[in-house]
Amino acid sequence: MIGFGPHLMVDGYNGNFEALASVEAVTNFLDTLPAEIGMTKIMPPYVFKYDGGDKPEDWGISGFVIIAESHISIHTFPEKGYFSIDIFSCKDFDIPAALEIIKSFFGTEDLEVQTTSRGTEFPRDIGMAGAITASQRRRLY
Repeated sequence: MIGFGPHLMVDGYNGNFEALASVEAVTNFLDTLPAEIGMTKIMPPYVFKYDGGDKPEDWGISGFVIIAESHISIHTFPEKGYFSIDIFSCKDFDIPAALEIIKSFFGTEDLEVQTTSRGTEFPRDIGMAGAITASQRRRLY
């Protein structure tokens, strides 16, 4: 793998209201997902309910879990049936499996999915990084 790792961004529509509105359900999702996709949870999930502030219809549940590989976060808007999830990892993971888990948990097939590679110049191998740097220096002189 080149770079730091994959970042999966999921926007879900027409999700199950009960799952989107429940601190307990979102906590369970964040607590179990890391192991299901081969990640290492290093802290319990932190999940809270937001009242929507000046826009009460935008209330929802937000949470994240720190994993050894990076993090997973979620924001829900139950009144709109919407949620957003980010899974960022320093190692490859089974993105199709993660999407199936998300669909099943939130009861929707209606997902907008984006992936990107983060840190494409991240030096995974310090020896290789040193060789590249030395090579570039030689070209300058």
